[in-house]
Amino acid sequence: MNILIKPQKQKIYQTISAENAGWTWLNFETRLMGPNETWAYDTGGNEMVIVLLSGNYKVESNRGNWEIKNGRKNVFEGVAHTLYLPRKTQFTLISTSEVLDIAYCWCKADSDFEPQLIIPEETPTVIFGGSNATRQFNDLIPPGFGCSRIVCREVYTPSGNWSSFPAHKHDERIVNNEGQLLEAQLEEIYFYKFQKPEAYAIQQIYTKDEKDSLDEIVRARNNDAVLVPKGYHPVAAAHGYHCYYLNFLAGSDQSLANTTDSDYQWIFDSWKEKDPRLPLVTPAMNNQ
Repeated sequence: MNILIKPQKQKIYQTISAENAGWTWLNFETRLMGPNETWAYDTGGNEMVIVLLSGNYKVESNRGNWEIKNGRKNVFEGVAHTLYLPRKTQFTLISTSEVLDIAYCWCKADSDFEPQLIIPEETPTVIFGGSNATRQFNDLIPPGFGCSRIVCREVYTPSGNWSSFPAHKHDERIVNNEGQLLEAQLEEIYFYKFQKPEAYAIQQIYTKDEKDSLDEIVRARNNDAVLVPKGYHPVAAAHGYHCYYLNFLAGSDQSLANTTDSDYQWIFDSWKEKDPRLPLVTPAMNNQ
């Protein structure tokens, strides 16, 4: 299985289906659109999340209408607008900027939920970790959001820092004797953006099960996608360039319950300070 997916030179420049990825739930695309260009779609039995990477758009649908006028210029100049659309939604999305860049995922839904546009000012931001493993989370569709399965988060990792670290996994559903969910079984995509074409991040995906082992290291560049079929999956941003990645997840639970690699559990207690460069982006940047 190829876990590093390079972008294509076309309007839909990333496309990953659950069938082609060899998993059950998660489908993903990225799309570039010009001024007044339209995209019509019917979610059918799926729920969908659309994340604004850059530009502006409006949506007309049988579930409501929405318009974004303060979209960010790029992912390093503001926070995303995030549109959640439930199943049975017929919509037309119209680009209202010179260039519109969007990422979206969809998966089968079990129930009907309300559509919702989450604006930057309503998006929870967390500065997580410490020392050179500090990073910024923008929780676009966090656990507990009103949807069936999708979780979505954008992550900013400053130059030279580690992210998704200490390494964790979420490839089996584990519940304790009291019924508490300890680990969810989740399929996950990392979608990367960088400020310059020479920038990159290193991502490792590994398991500790000798019977079905996986140990891959990839160099992710701008607009690359990395599939996480199983195992632990830490990231390191190359020195000199900040790293952005967008996570889409779907699976057994609308949750981020995970298991940390026990070899690195001690690191949580070692951090004494946060990286002062964070936050890298704020909602105020959208209005500049």
